[in-house]
Amino acid sequence: MLVLKFGGSSVAHESAIRQVAQIIQSYAQKERVTVVVSAMGGITDLLVNALNSASNREATYQTLINEIEKTHLDAVKSLIPVSIQSGVISRMKQSVNQLDALLEGAYLIGETTPRLSDQVLAYGELLSSEIMAAYLQSLGIDLTYWDARLLIRTNSQHGKAQVDTATTYSALQQAAASGHQVQIMGGFIGSDASGHTTTLGRGGSDYSASLAAAGLSARELLIYTDVSGMFTAHPQWVKSAKPIEEISYEEAMELSHFGAKVLYPPTIQPAMADGIPLRIKNTFAPEDPGTLISATGGKKQKTVRGISHIPNMALVSLEGPGMVGIPGISQKFFSVLSQAQINVVLITQASSEHSITIAIASVDAQKAVDVVNEAFSYERKQGMINKLIPEMDMAILALVGDQMRSHQGLSGKMFQTLGRNNVNIRVIAQGSSERNISAVIAEKDVPKAINALHETFFEAQTKQINLFIMGVGTVGSQLLAQLESQSDYLQNHLQLQVRVVGMANSKTMCFDESGIELSQWANLLAGGTVSSLDGFAQEVKRLNLRNSIFVDNTANAEVANSYPTYLSNSISVVTCNKIACSASFDYYLQLQELCGKYQASFLYETNV
Repeated sequence: MLVLKFGGSSVAHESAIRQVAQIIQSYAQKERVTVVVSAMGGITDLLVNALNSASNREATYQTLINEIEKTHLDAVKSLIPVSIQSGVISRMKQSVNQLDALLEGAYLIGETTPRLSDQVLAYGELLSSEIMAAYLQSLGIDLTYWDARLLIRTNSQHGKAQVDTATTYSALQQAAASGHQVQIMGGFIGSDASGHTTTLGRGGSDYSASLAAAGLSARELLIYTDVSGMFTAHPQWVKSAKPIEEISYEEAMELSHFGAKVLYPPTIQPAMADGIPLRIKNTFAPEDPGTLISATGGKKQKTVRGISHIPNMALVSLEGPGMVGIPGISQKFFSVLSQAQINVVLITQASSEHSITIAIASVDAQKAVDVVNEAFSYERKQGMINKLIPEMDMAILALVGDQMRSHQGLSGKMFQTLGRNNVNIRVIAQGSSERNISAVIAEKDVPKAINALHETFFEAQTKQINLFIMGVGTVGSQLLAQLESQSDYLQNHLQLQVRVVGMANSKTMCFDESGIELSQWANLLAGGTVSSLDGFAQEVKRLNLRNSIFVDNTANAEVANSYPTYLSNSISVVTCNKIACSASFDYYLQLQELCGKYQASFLYETNV
């Protein structure tokens, strides 16, 4: 038995569904298959918006229902032969009518409830799984359709229900006894003991598939998405990120918790409990091997397996002289947060007991501040506890790897890399398992930090240098010509990938974050924006790239006076402009001091 799960992007439209059917057929020819599908891409968001509109008494919810109906009916008409379309269309319209009735109820009373929300959101998976089942049956596949609400039994915690695994596994085994070659059901949904529809939380279709795999003792669970496995870093942030061939259950859980969106964090637990391997595959590149997740995955692979992050975080610190040596402060702090249903993602405490710092979702920050300030109002009046003030726009960055515990110096290497690139670390945490090292940094620094760490831990053979060139006259144009002609040599012999990201003359300036095409630099610069020293510096800082160097090819005093702006942002300066070093000795000392403080270099031409 295999369990295959297909995400929303895999069933988003008619051509994707055809591709999914081919994959299912290829496996079903060899062994029995259970298929779990998500809602069609974008449908869950439409359902959420429709429910919000209806509960706010906005008649626009009808437009959204019409869009949902059209999307599914278009898929049916494209996929199902005309001779058997009528029955499928009739079932689709019946489901849409039921959905309409639920939303009309929310519109009439002007509110919604968690139970009603689950009923509404369930239609995404119900509709997509029915279409997939009808299409596979039209292809002659021996198939049965399972209503997940009759199999996945949960408690009544609507929105994020907890699964009764014993009852669920028994129901799955009884359903599978029918002996069909293919079973198909929607993910994400279940029901409580009273038969009321429940949901497992956003991303819960992965979890449904893992439950099916464990309940049916599957040989393997294959999760199909739109990327070829888990990567060493998010490909959107790091262009050189590589797929991870093998990884352990524990490493995969760490990476999925820290923002690797390929996998829903709880998914791994049921499969891991039964030792069932998981494989992340690409629906649109099925020949790619993907990532295998197992108990022994990748034991001989790299020490650091991946870099991930959680965005939109806030730091909240409870501190004050009255905390030292006083028992119960931590218990009260976390109890207040728990009662307010605020999830704490990261905790660190100073050994002096003077402060406790937590990282929470930004959306919860103000609520956390309000409830904690109220709970400690007496202590604040007595001067024992300071008033809480959240730090917003933060992110948690994490290095993950099972083998990190047996290697010394990884933390130092991580922090040195971040420091060299002017990334300030606000909080550090490491679990006792030593499977991850986490640091809280400013969200604006995330792209630079991830790229710098990826270069350090995964691209040791090649270092990327990002140049920002001021002045393209005789000296500057010759420099650009040399960089163009020697790029292969620098890459192959010195392991340096040198990119010119920005350039300017006295009239115009241009930037390209992926690197300016040096054979076209003159035309690109001529078509650039109006040049200014401040505007150039601001764009260099905004891009916030690792290993950045400002190159001054001018003889301009104003340019020479701008060096502190770059050095104080850990951007090295290379110059043939003699003005800075022939100015006052105090200015020279200032530049050298900035180099030491911000770990930047100041390299200059001199003469006697």
